[in-house]
Order: sequence, then C-alpha cells, then structure tokens
Amino acid sequence: MKTLVESQLLDGVIFGDNANGEYVYVPASEIGVTNPICMFEKSQSTEDVTLEEALKLITRYSLEPVKHPRLGRSSC
Repeated sequence: MKTLVESQLLDGVIFGDNANGEYVYVPASEIGVTNPICMFEKSQSTEDVTLEEALKLITRYSLEPVKHPRLGRSSC
C-alpha cells in the first residue's frame, strides 16, 4: 500500500524546502511509469534518484509540498 507522500509524489506534487533550495519531484515524463526516476535538486545541481531514495530524502530533510521557483506546485 502506498503512503500519502508516495501517492502525492507520483501525482506530480513537488516536495521541498524553499529556504534551502532543496526539491524532490517526479518529472512529468516519468509520471505513470512503473519505476519512475525522480529528481533531487540541491544548490544548483540536479541528481537522478529512485523512488525509494526520493522518499528517504523527503523524510530525512522533512520536505513538504512547496511551490518550486521554476516549475510551480506540480511537475505536470
């Protein structure tokens, strides 16, 4: 069973911390894919991470749904 955070992430919700410039999201092209590649942005760098890693990052950094400076509230 999926958690609420996982469901939101797979629906395109962007999790982040605007003060620190950290964001985790599933790109629009990966939504609906069986094993999506997620994006982790931090300090002007972008890294591909698995869904499991993305969920760990959201928990570790206490990220919440935010408005991304470039993408807005959703990656879709």
